[in-house]
Amino acid sequence: MAGIGRRVGDAAQRDHAVDALRVFAILGVVLGHWLVTAFVSAGPGRLHVTSPLKAMPELAPIPWVFQTLAVFFLVGGYSAAKARRPGEAWASLMRRRLTRFARPLPVLGLVWVPVTAALWWAGFSAGTIRTMVELVLSPLWFLCVYVVLTAFTPMIAAAWERFGLWGAAVLVAATAVIDLGRFALGAPGWTGWATVLTAWVLPFYLGLGWADGGLRRRSGLVLLGGGATTTALLVLFAGYPASMVGVPGAAVSNLSPPTLAAVAFGLAQTGLAVLLHRPLTRWTRHARVRSAVGRFGRSAMTVFLWHQTALMGVTTVTLLTLGSLQGVHSAPGGPEWILTRLPWLAVCAAALTVITVLAGRFERGPSRPRKDLGW
Repeated sequence: MAGIGRRVGDAAQRDHAVDALRVFAILGVVLGHWLVTAFVSAGPGRLHVTSPLKAMPELAPIPWVFQTLAVFFLVGGYSAAKARRPGEAWASLMRRRLTRFARPLPVLGLVWVPVTAALWWAGFSAGTIRTMVELVLSPLWFLCVYVVLTAFTPMIAAAWERFGLWGAAVLVAATAVIDLGRFALGAPGWTGWATVLTAWVLPFYLGLGWADGGLRRRSGLVLLGGGATTTALLVLFAGYPASMVGVPGAAVSNLSPPTLAAVAFGLAQTGLAVLLHRPLTRWTRHARVRSAVGRFGRSAMTVFLWHQTALMGVTTVTLLTLGSLQGVHSAPGGPEWILTRLPWLAVCAAALTVITVLAGRFERGPSRPRKDLGW
């Protein structure tokens, strides 16, 4: 446990390439949600949520680009190791990082109390309001897992130092055993939720190992090739869904709970991240790029927490002022829906930018050391 702290805690230079990976991961989640979440007008004050993946299953490969959760956890493990200052106790580091996570949350809750009342006053049905609140809360599951992993960083780091890549193999095998029990041996469905631990500890664990120098270019090639091949085989021959996000009405989701296919896909993403580190390092040497990545990183959690609010804000305001619109309130189906949807992404981005400017200061707090990698 002390080894990782000694070897990576003395790093004087911020790793801007990893910061860039965090930016891409967050943008992937944001764009992914905006693309696969569709509000359909069902009469005055009524909106129900569906997904274009349900109406157009041929779009299933699109989430492969935007489902970047493994990269989140990978970067989180890397940052947890790199953020430790020379001589700093693990407890101090964990307190500092967990405070960063907790700071913006009360603001989200305080804003949504009057928003809920305003929606009720505007005539939206109880079911519609409940759906919106659930979408606001849905990103918090990720944050809960992330906080737990961050709190247990010393134990996970100790496991890496003792077992190395064999520890990753154990986590993959554990996920496979859980899936085998659930899908082939008749184990109760609730047993599948154990993979929330095995699936998301894995990239975090590898992130700690990456910071410790345990993942290099050869490792990246093996993880990318092996993970991608395994994912393809599981989808083609083992019955796993092709979509790496949940589809309404589907019998199995690769994320709720995570499946072996999601784990293999995450390993491929991990390998790609390792391989991209060198070119991203060169790219972020440009002052403008580095500055843009830094600005985004200082409001990263605000963007993550509020992106669904931006989507719902655009949806409800346009419905109340302009009525039902194609691409915003229409049911997904066919290329025409995609073409009408894309321009509205810019509107959602503008709304999220305004929200980030207003709420981002609560994430940054009164002062924040520049050398802390944040997430």
